[in-house]
Amino acid sequence: MLKPLAVKLSSSCLGSGVGTQHGHLAKQCYLTRSCEGDQFPKTLGGSLRFCSYDQIFFQIRRLNIRCPNRQLHNFPKCAADISSGSTHQEEKDISKATLIWRAIKLPIYSVALVPLTVGGAVAYLQTGLFSAARYIVLLVSSVLIITWINLSNDVYDFDTGADKNKKESVVNMVGSRSGPLIAAYLLLALGFMGLTWASVDAGNMRSLLLLASAIICGYVYQCPPFRLSYQGLGEPLCFAAFGPLATTAFYLLLGSTREIIFLPFTHIVLSASLLVGLTTTLILFCSHFHQVEEDFAVGKMSPLVKMGTERGAVVVKGGVLTLYSLLFALGLCRALPLTCIILCALTLPVGKLVVSFVEENHKDKGKIFMAKYYCVRLHALFGAAMTAGLVSARMLAK
Repeated sequence: MLKPLAVKLSSSCLGSGVGTQHGHLAKQCYLTRSCEGDQFPKTLGGSLRFCSYDQIFFQIRRLNIRCPNRQLHNFPKCAADISSGSTHQEEKDISKATLIWRAIKLPIYSVALVPLTVGGAVAYLQTGLFSAARYIVLLVSSVLIITWINLSNDVYDFDTGADKNKKESVVNMVGSRSGPLIAAYLLLALGFMGLTWASVDAGNMRSLLLLASAIICGYVYQCPPFRLSYQGLGEPLCFAAFGPLATTAFYLLLGSTREIIFLPFTHIVLSASLLVGLTTTLILFCSHFHQVEEDFAVGKMSPLVKMGTERGAVVVKGGVLTLYSLLFALGLCRALPLTCIILCALTLPVGKLVVSFVEENHKDKGKIFMAKYYCVRLHALFGAAMTAGLVSARMLAK
């Protein structure tokens, strides 16, 4: 009776990652235990010992086995060890190329592209103007500033211990915090210089004030002594920075010339900026699903730490419903062109995909990591659809 159980236990443990540090164990393991009558006692105290033919041993403590006549066997500690060991093995198996890709966060840079492109499309709808040179300068500057946000966030999360076990953290990868921090602020300076040049070239200093406010939101979000993200205020700051502030500022910059200095705030740009802010905030919200335990351990009280992943999945569903409900409401009020409503509505399957993925995987720490990338997909496609709707509305009006 012991031998079949031993074979079952050994194959389960070796396949689940418990013995990752003893990969050279023999294929067969056997269980050594003396007991009378070939029957298990009610509870086996101490530990069970698994032995290979190479005489390499490891122990699984507190293994409780109930009577055979009840046909019920419980392995509370072993199950936890197998689960954690499997997760640890998955993390160890991540390739260097994958870690570099995660550290670069290339898809996340859509948060620089979408507000700029949507703001430019609104400016084109209102004025018929588009400056390609200014657009490129603003795009490069925005990418530099987003890189500052990513690098400095890695540095300051490393300082608090939030990224201690985050292998794709730039600080952990390069083994230094000073290098990434210096690079981050150099990139911020270069990015702000580009924004200043574009504002002077357009003759619109209101836009520079809006962009400076957006950068301040990014600073107080993560940098000491503020670190408002640790108080659960990251999502409101993200919404304000990338929605009303950045999108409106880019509209002013790309629609202004020396001749057109004063460009009014319209219901179209305000409506578009709200929708951009919502999709951007979904990315940030979903980026916390896989690190709830780490955040809680260092006192980072993100919304998901406060409400848990199950309620967080409900919030994601509510956020996607709000996005499309607001889209149709703005269409009915004629705050946005009909072409925008039609094209943005085509992204509904992507919104549904985000909701279903989070609902199904919010408890799986390994899989839910990809939730933010599903949100990036929604953000990029929704922004592209809105841009196409705004541009086509101008063309149809001619």
